Amino acid sequence: MASTSTQFVTSRRMGMYDPLHHINMWDDTFGCDISPNTGPSSITQVTDTRQTNKTEYNSQESLGPSVDNQEAKTMSDKLQRRLAQNREAARKSRLRKKAYVQQLETGRLKLAQLEQELERARQQRVYDGLLNTSNGVLSTNVNSGVVAFEMAYDLWVATQQKKDNELKEVLQSQVSELELRMFVDSGLNHYYELFQLKVNVAKADVFYLMNGLWRSPIERFFQWLGGPRPSELLYMLMPQLEPLTDAQLVSVSTLKHSCRQAEDALSIGMEKLQQTLAQGITIDITGAGSYKSQMTLAMERLEGIENFLNQADHLRQQVLQQMSRILTPHQAARGLLALGEYFQRLRALNSLWSARFREPIS
Repeated sequence: MASTSTQFVTSRRMGMYDPLHHINMWDDTFGCDISPNTGPSSITQVTDTRQTNKTEYNSQESLGPSVDNQEAKTMSDKLQRRLAQNREAARKSRLRKKAYVQQLETGRLKLAQLEQELERARQQRVYDGLLNTSNGVLSTNVNSGVVAFEMAYDLWVATQQKKDNELKEVLQSQVSELELRMFVDSGLNHYYELFQLKVNVAKADVFYLMNGLWRSPIERFFQWLGGPRPSELLYMLMPQLEPLTDAQLVSVSTLKHSCRQAEDALSIGMEKLQQTLAQGITIDITGAGSYKSQMTLAMERLEGIENFLNQADHLRQQVLQQMSRILTPHQAARGLLALGEYFQRLRALNSLWSARFREPIS
């Protein structure tokens, strides 16, 4: 009997609905205090609180990205302004540096020009008629064409030294044949500019150009018709151009031969001009002819000197052009560098010779 009763009770409890048991399960699941004593108002309050929190979260979520975007935009604007200020400051700094370098370069050129003028003044008068020796006062009959040429020539020499330094740096670096050819052409054009300056000064004073009074005494020692002989320059430059191919050697030999023939023709022409000029102004003891006609004819013949000087410079220019065609860009660059160094050393030798120590005569 007892066993039967126990089984009944157990089966009854198992099939009974226990509200407290289910409420506890909801409480654990939803994390809230739900009990039989909880009224509808409490449940409504919990629901309102959740809705409020959800609304605040949604509002913060919607406002959050907008605030971040505004802050990022503000920082970006500040960064852009600062970068712009830095760029402007760097630009101004570069301009100041460029102006300073140009000022130094201008001062250096002016100083070199003054030194050359002082050296020239110590050596001799630049051209006849500058000093009136009869009364010891400075003459106002100054040839403006000669003065302009001397100033232009001083600048030309300074630029030539700068070009030689640039060419030396280019030869030491790895550059293409095309770039090196551009530097060679620039160096050749610089010499062509000198030839044009000499054409202009020949119209102002042909004897100033023929005697090379703008050059140092050592340079005038190698003077020939307003400048050096092209054949002598070729002879001096040949060791600097080796090795040469067989075709190059033949071309250079042909150029040397043609150059010497042209030099001989110009020299013979100048000698004949001198003879004709001397014969034209010779005194005729018989009284034939007049003084005025003789001077007029002599003046016309003197104008031929300018033509000879221009032809001599044209020959020098032709030799430079032909050599640039025969040689490779590297050989032509070495030749130009050797030519510029040659003239610079002549001027340096003249300075040493002028400043040499002279022992007093006992």
